[in-house]
Amino acid sequence: MKKEKPQSTGIPLIDIPKGSKIHYKKSDAVKYLESLAFEAKRIKYPSIEPEYLARPEFTDKTAGGLTKCIILYIRLQKFQAERINTTGRPLDNTKTFTDVTGRMRSIGSIKWIKSTSTNGSADISATIKGRSVKIEVKILRDKQSEAQKDYEQSIIQAGGLYYIAQNFASFLVWYNLNFER
Repeated sequence: MKKEKPQSTGIPLIDIPKGSKIHYKKSDAVKYLESLAFEAKRIKYPSIEPEYLARPEFTDKTAGGLTKCIILYIRLQKFQAERINTTGRPLDNTKTFTDVTGRMRSIGSIKWIKSTSTNGSADISATIKGRSVKIEVKILRDKQSEAQKDYEQSIIQAGGLYYIAQNFASFLVWYNLNFER
């Protein structure tokens, strides 16, 4: 098994052998986020009794879920955060028609158009206490591409902060170390 070298965050990426199954258990950090989100909801809707408000639920077991957790937490701290879409967009060249037997048919294909965003951009862009912060979300076996490593170096050289988030608990520790003092 090959060891990963530690990232600039000081936290090594988790190396999980192929074929291994990971069972998800919601961390205390995610439960803490849920309680913060519920409290924010109570403040936003003061005339509604708390027992009638739906309790928000979050997960950090998927990249999308972890991204939502991080963005919400930063926003609940009264800072700015947004998701950066780097996937491009689909161009649909399909045509649907009815053939002579009355069945619906589709011909053509869907082609993806390359994104206009910077190559290697992080998943989340934020401004926290006046600092530019870029957060890349990597779940389980995900690894940084060379373009992402180059982007990380350009952010650090420009004086910004760059973090690779693998779960919400480690993000919370990093956030507190960097911004809660």
